[in-house]
Amino acid sequence: MKERYSGSFLAGAVAARTGDEMSGPALTLAGFALAGSTAEASALLAGITVSAVAGGPVLGALLDRHERPGRLLAGALVLYAVGLGVILVTLGRLPLAVTVVIAVLTGLMGPALSGGWTAQLPRTVPGERLPRANALDAMTFSAAGLAGPVLAGGVAEVLGAPTAVLVSALLIGSAIPAAWLLPAQPRRDRVAQPTSVIGVLAAGIRVIVRRPRLARATVSSAVSCAAQGMVTACVPLLGERVLGGSGRGAVLLSCTAVSALMANAVLVRFPRSSTPDTIIWAGALVQAAAFALAASGRPAVLVVALLIAGIGEGPQLTALFAVRHREAPEQLRGQTFTTGASLKITGFAVGAAVAGPIATWSLPGALAVAACVAVLAALAFFAFPSAA
Repeated sequence: MKERYSGSFLAGAVAARTGDEMSGPALTLAGFALAGSTAEASALLAGITVSAVAGGPVLGALLDRHERPGRLLAGALVLYAVGLGVILVTLGRLPLAVTVVIAVLTGLMGPALSGGWTAQLPRTVPGERLPRANALDAMTFSAAGLAGPVLAGGVAEVLGAPTAVLVSALLIGSAIPAAWLLPAQPRRDRVAQPTSVIGVLAAGIRVIVRRPRLARATVSSAVSCAAQGMVTACVPLLGERVLGGSGRGAVLLSCTAVSALMANAVLVRFPRSSTPDTIIWAGALVQAAAFALAASGRPAVLVVALLIAGIGEGPQLTALFAVRHREAPEQLRGQTFTTGASLKITGFAVGAAVAGPIATWSLPGALAVAACVAVLAALAFFAFPSAA
């Protein structure tokens, strides 16, 4: 029975996540084209990502209580796609502050495309196939990271950045049927209905805090995402100064996605080559080296640097999912995944917001700071005691 859902699950994940990966660069390019300022463009990107810290835990709590979590996910996808459309309509017609507020409201649904979706994975495949399915699920992020920026940059170059935002919304909307058809949650796994949402939220947070392996993986990945957000915010300026066009900068993100996809393909073939815990901190160090190399500002070196970044980023994401599946209680799986996802997205938002003003002052300086933040991500992993 589970096999029937696995294909549509992965197809829906690819569509939704490609739209999501496309929306960030598209919004950044649209903001940059309108204001001509990296700081204001990064504010728009930060707006749609920062609110995940609130939206993720609430969405996870609702997923754990819902008989048909897939239908709740479908509703979240509808709201996210519509929100992108509203941003597009208001961008340039209303003050930027108003558009950023709309982006913040839209971003509340962001964790549905990451942790909320991945939390349903065990219900789509037999238990013995979960490690392989987990790696394939992580590869959908890499595939989306490859296709999304290419689509954003290509559509923006040919048809304009607003059209790129519209296409991203349509891609997210195309995943709604796959989410709607996800299997029902077994009654024994559901959080008891009398329990308040606040109580479930607290329980989910306690799970992360009280399990050292889960806590250190969560914190390290969130700090890594802050570094990634800083680099993403630099993309339009990198494209303009190094590659001859801001739209071309979005394609740089696909370099990271290509190597991430290839690295994860190796993990699918050799799933037990390294422990997930080791991959998380080692992946952060690889990204730190890559971001430092990118600060050189030379086109060829920049491409190589982002390829190296993907070798750290892709396996790190797969390892993070493996830790969550291993450590999360079944009855709080959705809460654990979406809370973790919201922290990652928020880390990305903070990094993007900080990098904009720094990049305006010094682009190499912003990339150097991103490298330092990635080193902190590796160090944060060891700030937590090992589990007994």
